[in-house]
Amino acid sequence: MARKKKCIAMLLAGGQGSRLAPLTENVAKPAVPFGGRYRIIDFSLSNCVNSNIDTVGVLTQYQPLELNDYLGTGDPWDLDLNYGGLHVLPPYQAAKGGDWFKGTANAIYQNQKFISNYDPDYILVLSGDHIYKMNYEIMLKEHIDNDADATIAVMDVPIEEASRFGIMSTDEKGLITEFAEKPAQPKSTLASMGVYIFNTDKLLNYLEQDEQNPDSDNDFGKNVIPAMLAGGERLYAYLYKGYWRDVGTLSSYWSANMDTLGEDPELWLNDDGWRIYYRHDFHSPTYLGEHASLQNCNCAAGNEIDGHIFDSVIGSNIVIEEGAVVRDCVIMNNVTIGKGAHVEYAIIDHDVEIGAGAKVGGSKEDTELTVIATGQKIPPAQTGKEV
Repeated sequence: MARKKKCIAMLLAGGQGSRLAPLTENVAKPAVPFGGRYRIIDFSLSNCVNSNIDTVGVLTQYQPLELNDYLGTGDPWDLDLNYGGLHVLPPYQAAKGGDWFKGTANAIYQNQKFISNYDPDYILVLSGDHIYKMNYEIMLKEHIDNDADATIAVMDVPIEEASRFGIMSTDEKGLITEFAEKPAQPKSTLASMGVYIFNTDKLLNYLEQDEQNPDSDNDFGKNVIPAMLAGGERLYAYLYKGYWRDVGTLSSYWSANMDTLGEDPELWLNDDGWRIYYRHDFHSPTYLGEHASLQNCNCAAGNEIDGHIFDSVIGSNIVIEEGAVVRDCVIMNNVTIGKGAHVEYAIIDHDVEIGAGAKVGGSKEDTELTVIATGQKIPPAQTGKEV
């Protein structure tokens, strides 16, 4: 019999991400590119690897094809193991019927067989759409030391933002005394990060109860956590003080990319002490032409640049022609920006062509964020059209 696992991770990666449209029109949100060479899901997966959690179930649903291809066998994250490793877990048809995952709790409930294969003492539940570096080993140790039934990672947020989150009230030892999902009048500023550790037997018991409730949304924040509190279980808050951002909107996605250009060590992408692993594609080195200039940029390989780039995150297979200016932008892969074009305060999805002399976006002080969807062709300036 295979040895049991102390802790496995269940990574929720099936959300539609409608607030991130059009970037999520044809791809699951966790598979959206980030930081020039990564995908959003790389951060949660890398956290698992760096925290010595070697068994991860990735629960997929919406537009899973590209995400599944990207994950493959898990080898970029050293998760291609004979026992454990990375497993993609889509909804499936069982003998007594099947259904789409109806909520975060139901997604875990439908995968009890996967959990039982490893007989873990603890289950770590994660979201695949957050940008952060977190050592789950430290959180698990605190969970065990507290003799907790569940531990919820929290961040201290400004009171004016607290109503956007699930909010915890605790005693002086961190024991959660009250939980409110997006309260209009928050009593605390401890916001749930959507990172949970559960004792396996407790979690499976409450998931079964939740599944039997026809009125439940089958959601951890709305249903399971309140039920555990009402049931007198020992729930603790784990205070996380590092960088964390939910990239659920276009503005937060743009801001998180811009944060990679700063000096916050919590978001250094080349930190050998806490590597962010990703699937490498082979690219030739980036070519800089005689007119090229780059200032405060995060630029991947395989590009041809002869224009000017300022304060931007650039993917691969990008052509920026002579005289073109790119400022305050996130540009994904396979994009061509024509001679003399001006692109500012914008997100440019993959496979976009911007014609010579065209103007896209404008100053971030004066305009709203511009987003160009995949496959779009912006005509040259002589057509008289601007975006």
